Amino acid sequence: MTIDRMTLGGAPMHNGLVVVVGGPQLIALDVDGTLLQTGSPVTERVADAVRAAVAAGAHLVVTTGRTLLTTRPVLEQIGLVEGHALCSNGAVHIDVARGEPVTVQAFDPAPAVTALRALFPDMIFAVEEVGIGTWATGMSPGEFSIGEYLLVDDGELSREPTPRLNGWWPDGTLAEMLRLLSSLRVPGASWVHGEFGPWLTVSRRGVSKGWALERLRTTLGIPREATLAIGDGYNDREMLRWAGHSVAMANAPDEIRALADDIADDVMDDGVAKVLERWFRA
Repeated sequence: MTIDRMTLGGAPMHNGLVVVVGGPQLIALDVDGTLLQTGSPVTERVADAVRAAVAAGAHLVVTTGRTLLTTRPVLEQIGLVEGHALCSNGAVHIDVARGEPVTVQAFDPAPAVTALRALFPDMIFAVEEVGIGTWATGMSPGEFSIGEYLLVDDGELSREPTPRLNGWWPDGTLAEMLRLLSSLRVPGASWVHGEFGPWLTVSRRGVSKGWALERLRTTLGIPREATLAIGDGYNDREMLRWAGHSVAMANAPDEIRALADDIADDVMDDGVAKVLERWFRA
C-alpha cells in the first residue's frame, strides 16, 4: 500500500498525523488481555492509539479467539469500520465494513467430541454457529452473551462443521487437563488451551492466528518485516512467531513472553497504546 505523505517541520505526515517512517504496515492485535481487560471496555488511550495507526494508513487487524458476534462490539469501540478481522483463532476472516465472513475454515467436530468425551466424561462442549450463536451441551462461563445459545446433546452438537469447538472441564484443573490431553489424537484437528482454568479450543489442523495472518499479509503484499503483532495468550504463539516484530503483554504467561521480541506494559496500564505510540501519534 502506498501512502502519500507531506512534511511539516521535517516530520512525515498522513491525514494530519505524524508517522514514523518504517513503522508497521500490518498490525495484529489480540483482544482479551491485550486490547482490553476481559469484561471491561477498551480504554480511551488505547482506542486513540489504534485510530491513529489506522488514520496513518496501517492495516489494523483485530486477531482474536472470540467469535464473529463477540468481536463486533470491540471493532465498534476502537472505531474500525473497514479492513479485516480474524476471529475464532484465525478460522473466521471477516470483512469489517460488511461485518460478514470472507472465509470460514470449518472442520468436523465429531471425532474430537468423541475423543474428548472419553477423556473427560463431564466436559461441556460448545461449537460456534458463525454469525448466529452457540450450540452447547451445558452452561459454562465464557463469551456467549451475544446471539443464540442452544442446548443440545453430543450428536446434535457434532451434526455440522464448525470453525471452533470449545471444551470446559467444570470439576477439573488445568494441570490435570493438560496431563490427560497428552494422549489426545484427533486426525485433522489441533487444539490450544487457555491461560486460566481447564479450557481448550479445537480447530482444523494447521489453522491459527499466525496462519491466517500470513495468508492476509501475502494478499496485501506487505513485507514480513513490516508486520507487528501484540498478544498475551497461548493462542497467540503462532502469531508472535509469525510477526516481523512481536510484542507480548506484561500480563502474559512466562512462556509467551519468552517468544516475543519485546514486552509491553500490562493491559491495565494501556500497554498496547504505549507500543503503537512509538510510531503513530496525533
